[in-house]
Amino acid sequence: MVLAEYRRILPYIAPYWRRLLLVLVVSLFSTVLGLGQPYVSKLLIDEALLRRNPQALWLAAALMVALTVLGFVFNILASYRYIRVSAEVLFDMRLALYRHLQALSPRYYARARLGDIVSRLNNDIAEVQRVSADTILASVANVVFLAGSVAIMLWLNWKLFLLSVALLPLSALAVRHYQRRLAGHVRTLRERSAEIGSFLIETLQGMRLVVTSHAETHEVTRFRERNRRFIEALLGMQLTSYLASGAPGAILTLSTAALFLYGGKLVIDGAMTVGTLVAIMAYHLRLLGPVQNLLGIHTSLVTGAVSLKRVFELLDTPAEVAERPDAAPLTEVRGEIAFEDVSFRYDENPVLESLSFRVPAGSICAVVGPSGAGKSTIADLILRLYDPDAGVVKLDGRDLRDLRLPDLRRAVALVDQTPHLFHATIRENIAYARPEATEQEIGAAARAAAIHDSIAALPQRYDTLVGERGLTLSAGERQRIAIARALLRDPKVLVLDEPTAALDPANEQSLCDTLLGLMRGRTAILITHRPALMAIADLVVEPVCISKA
Repeated sequence: MVLAEYRRILPYIAPYWRRLLLVLVVSLFSTVLGLGQPYVSKLLIDEALLRRNPQALWLAAALMVALTVLGFVFNILASYRYIRVSAEVLFDMRLALYRHLQALSPRYYARARLGDIVSRLNNDIAEVQRVSADTILASVANVVFLAGSVAIMLWLNWKLFLLSVALLPLSALAVRHYQRRLAGHVRTLRERSAEIGSFLIETLQGMRLVVTSHAETHEVTRFRERNRRFIEALLGMQLTSYLASGAPGAILTLSTAALFLYGGKLVIDGAMTVGTLVAIMAYHLRLLGPVQNLLGIHTSLVTGAVSLKRVFELLDTPAEVAERPDAAPLTEVRGEIAFEDVSFRYDENPVLESLSFRVPAGSICAVVGPSGAGKSTIADLILRLYDPDAGVVKLDGRDLRDLRLPDLRRAVALVDQTPHLFHATIRENIAYARPEATEQEIGAAARAAAIHDSIAALPQRYDTLVGERGLTLSAGERQRIAIARALLRDPKVLVLDEPTAALDPANEQSLCDTLLGLMRGRTAILITHRPALMAIADLVVEPVCISKA
């Protein structure tokens, strides 16, 4: 499983292979310098101290300083460059995931938990970043150092080398045993963390209901229960992680005691010099370090693979709407909308059945009916957030599926029933789809939506922050800012979903007068159940409420 998940990263790594190759070369050079340090201790003891040779002493000291300083410099350089490249690779993956999320339909977001999506996009990719920064380059260095240490120890004394690695198979078995359990613990921990994230997002968004329902204690209890489950999963993972990393190392440490006994006997018997034993012990300790590191690295790779699997599960979620390779550009738009025998199901529930109507370019169409009649689904189909299960939706006589998606969504603008405003200034919210718009264009759009005077009365005018989801503004002001945002794009088709649902009769009539003024030269689809909007429409469409039938 681990290799399969990491193999899928290769397309993201490929563009950076030259930079990674340079990092690898620098890292290898740093590792080779580190291999020379234990051998200097042999020269120090056998050639300098035992023979009382001052020149050899100075040479050994100079070599040790040079190897240490150069190794430190090259190691820092390799690590710094690698972390930068790995961060760019992981950002490319996060960006690909974010773009894929943009392509998913509202149906996916209706089923998915927002906290789980955020957890995969942020926490899981951050875990992959941590693993890649902490382990992958270290594993290369440890493998090279391990191979070099093995070669030098075999050259110095092959019997002592075999003794030093005698317990390695037992350590490998211990690693395999615990890491099988670790992957399950890590996945459970990620799921518990996502549950907490979803709970917090949901309750913070509904805090008004929590407080007015006097449900604070109930929500605290629910929060405490989720946190308890998270702690249990965390402790289970940590215990298994400790055993996976510590038990193999403890087994390998027994080899050190055996080397002391056998190597010391060889020195006492005169079969080996003191310097050789010191060098072998130094290489053994450094051999033990890479082995322990590699065992721990494998543990980290397992946890990283779990996060990767969760990320790729999201990336593998199919997009319901995709642009055809031969999609045609949309140049001149008149704005005629036509539904021809359109049927649509939401999961197993039929919503629209054989719906047909035509809206001439430049006219106002009111789509009316009770809740559940499929009115908002019509808006989603016009924007091609969904494709119909049967039938055709057309713009100026052309199937929407034959058009380029960016062109379609430039020509058609949607104002939702509860428009989304960002925690930004009024100017930034109006200019969201056209950030390059001038002050004059933004002001003209605000005047057309009859919101300019209200904005001008604010102390900071267009620089006023609207707060999270625009809650510092009234429902009518949010609606008009959303209309201004849509008008700034100058769409040929404007779809408004229940634009007066939150307004009183006076403001509703005012908005109707505004709409009549700004619809000249545009096609308007008004999704509503309010008589005032029906009165300004040129035609009325009432889909059959299939789901209620």
